[in-house]
Amino acid sequence: MTAVVRVENVSKRFVIRKEKSLKERLLNFGRSNLHKEDFWALRDVSLEIDAGSTVGLVGPNGSGKSTLLKTIGGIIQPTHGSVRLRGRLAALLELGAGFHPDLTGRENVYLNASILGLSRSQTDRYFDAIVDFSGIEQFIDTQVKFYSSGMYVRLAFAVAVHVDPDILLVDEVLAVGDEPFQRKCMDRIKTFQHEGRTIVLVTHSLGQVGELCDRAVVLQRGTVAADGEPDVALRVLREGFEADRRAVEAASPEPEPPIATVTKVEVIDGAGEPTDTIRSGDPLCIRVTYRADEPLDDWRAGIRIDTTLAQVVYGTNTVLAGVDLPTLHGEQAVEFHIADVNLVAGQYYVAGAIGHRDGTPIHQIAQGALLTVTAGATRSFGLVDLQPAVRLA
Repeated sequence: MTAVVRVENVSKRFVIRKEKSLKERLLNFGRSNLHKEDFWALRDVSLEIDAGSTVGLVGPNGSGKSTLLKTIGGIIQPTHGSVRLRGRLAALLELGAGFHPDLTGRENVYLNASILGLSRSQTDRYFDAIVDFSGIEQFIDTQVKFYSSGMYVRLAFAVAVHVDPDILLVDEVLAVGDEPFQRKCMDRIKTFQHEGRTIVLVTHSLGQVGELCDRAVVLQRGTVAADGEPDVALRVLREGFEADRRAVEAASPEPEPPIATVTKVEVIDGAGEPTDTIRSGDPLCIRVTYRADEPLDDWRAGIRIDTTLAQVVYGTNTVLAGVDLPTLHGEQAVEFHIADVNLVAGQYYVAGAIGHRDGTPIHQIAQGALLTVTAGATRSFGLVDLQPAVRLA
């Protein structure tokens, strides 16, 4: 395939000044570098993005995701390295970027479209569709400084997707809009995918990565930690989160131990044997072992099944199931029997949890077991295999 974005050994340095006021800056002007330090937001990042692909840039806060996206978009220039693009680019990088607060929505549409390369006659042709998509027609002649954050996003996204881009860059701003508008944006992005356009998306929503992206790039401390299939890349991301969590716990004062804990999560097949693989439609038992050193009367046991992209597939607990539990003192196993696991083929995490009966959490193991579901001929897509009977009505 043809690469439309080439990022070659890109590094970006920012200078962090330690002076807290203009007076301090003037007093220290021309002195040594003791009053400033370098921060490398990106270090030797290289990647190619093929035409028609949708790539998610993910990572913890401060990992360099937005810096890389702005570098691709030409908003900032790299300190070292180069970025090469092929085709028209539209970028939605931050709230209200490219809007002038004292201009009306109508005037900003023409200004923004002009920045993105459209002539006035082309903008005239798209204007009604832009306003209709944004859903803010009654405010289009109001100065945008009076817009809410959601209205900013609506209008900015509407302009970006109507300038006929070959490459669309989208930062986290979609999280600002309400749910119906987010769904509309997702639908438009999927239309772009069907049309063979290239999309680069920065998001903290792992669900969006799983829904939209065919590739994920994980950034950590300004470098590429993983690049590949979304589920594989996001597994690396989660391992990084878990390592950071353990490091914080090790450096923190010893917390108060929970009054009860989940000690083990097991997956049992129909024959009563421990397993990590089942066929879709087979029976399954999830056995969770709990422990309390002091008697605990007020408790409930729960399980959850998640995709590797952190989407919740199923969850339940003993309160929802109408099961009363005896006092927990020492160890106690609770089994959740599922007659047929109608999940599509893939990998899933099984979590075990304990909480008070009113829902107050006590302890959980979020990734207690990794379960692989296999299937024969593919009959469905999504998360569950409902096996409908199909006939003419």
